[in-house]
Amino acid sequence: MQLHRIIVFSLALLTATAPALAQSNRGSEQRQQQQGQDHQPAGSGVLRLLPSDSVTEHALDTPQGKLNYTATAGTIPLYGQSGEQIAAIFYTSYVAKNAGDKRPLTFAFNGGPGAASAFLNLGLVGPRRLDLGPDARNPSDAKLVDNPDSWLRFTDLVLIDPIGTGWSRTAKADDAKDFWKVQSDADSMAKAISNYAAKHDRTLGPIYLMGESYGGFRAAKVARTLQRDYGVVVNGIVMLSPLLEGWLTFGDDQSALRSALLLPSLAAAQLATQNKLSPDALGKAEKFALTDYLTALAGPPLSGDAAQVFYKRVAEVTGLPADSIAKARGFVTGDVLKVLRDGKLVSRYDANFAVDDPFPERRTNRAPDPILDGVARAYGGAFANYARNELGFNTEITYKLLANDVTGHWDWSGGRVEAGVDDELRVLLSFDMHFRLLIAHGMTDLVTPYGDTRYLLDHLPNAEPPGRAQLKLYRGGHMLYLYSSSRETFSRDAAAFYKAAP
Repeated sequence: MQLHRIIVFSLALLTATAPALAQSNRGSEQRQQQQGQDHQPAGSGVLRLLPSDSVTEHALDTPQGKLNYTATAGTIPLYGQSGEQIAAIFYTSYVAKNAGDKRPLTFAFNGGPGAASAFLNLGLVGPRRLDLGPDARNPSDAKLVDNPDSWLRFTDLVLIDPIGTGWSRTAKADDAKDFWKVQSDADSMAKAISNYAAKHDRTLGPIYLMGESYGGFRAAKVARTLQRDYGVVVNGIVMLSPLLEGWLTFGDDQSALRSALLLPSLAAAQLATQNKLSPDALGKAEKFALTDYLTALAGPPLSGDAAQVFYKRVAEVTGLPADSIAKARGFVTGDVLKVLRDGKLVSRYDANFAVDDPFPERRTNRAPDPILDGVARAYGGAFANYARNELGFNTEITYKLLANDVTGHWDWSGGRVEAGVDDELRVLLSFDMHFRLLIAHGMTDLVTPYGDTRYLLDHLPNAEPPGRAQLKLYRGGHMLYLYSSSRETFSRDAAAFYKAAP
């Protein structure tokens, strides 16, 4: 594994109003709080309410044995041209004891834009995990448990909350909007990463980035900013359910290509309900999507018997009613969730996750999302409790898991349809023959369907050596870690990805 690089992680979500969590017995050693060991001067405004960094010692039982680690919950200050502190970025780090200076360091963040890192922290990579029950649908009885599949087994971790999310704030409230832009966001994340790596003497070791959803988009932007402005080379990026190209994610609902790239995710959900989901069955749906289906949509509208045969075939593949398919002339982008499961409200974040429709009389789907606005909300309160009670970070500031003001005021710099990271990925892969990319998708995600990523990867130019950009598919949706089997398998695949580094 080489000595120079960097990578970033991410996703999205919520305010800290969530149910109280039951405390669980765990096999880790008693935590011993050591506050104030990394003291930093108080800033102005709301920053005065942020405490000094809290450093605590812990242990985690893993299949490979007991792992001792140091956790830090604290902030990275950002300064303006005048030398005054203008913002503080909240982070949580987990560093393994006695692991050597060549151990990888991964910086991770969620997406949104406007989401804090609690989802990745308590859902996938961190040493503690939020248990939502055997089917991940019981937020009212959620509890924290140890996570033996934590990525801390193979990389140190720093989870970062962008400005306006979590406990990251600007000294002056009106200045926050200056950070809510594509490049300004990448600049502040790169600055925080560079400062942390320099302060903790990690600049010469392997550095990775991990990002979920918009966090994947962010990771590519940050990697190029680190390389260009800080001389920090990233070894690789891990993306989870990433947004990559705005024209695919946010483009025209009457785009034949968008429908064709979404169809396999609907097919995966339909196959799963029939207990027929397999690589071979999904492969047949993918072939249909990019051949007969795409050709039919791109050509003149079908009519007569040919149209009825085509619509029936699409209905069989997707599980959508044939009359709805006919009304949409075969297109499946747009508001399909209202009719996907009769009488049920289906989550865009996972087409296999449905609840009773609270508004059955509505013709269109304008209800809250069952996952984003239901199950996922528990992560905010869970992390606030965890940070205060186990990590010793005590503040009266509200923890923002999903900051709607950030999302609503985000500056896409030319429009979100025009936004993309295809250029960044091409340069990263071409300019550094050791750079690698791992992208993970849940098969039934309708927010960032895996077909979009496959299309982008298939159209990247050849870069030697080949095989450095991988796509891995798992059961589940946007937050595939809600499924225990997918979380465990993805973690094993990630461990192999790190181990295979040159």
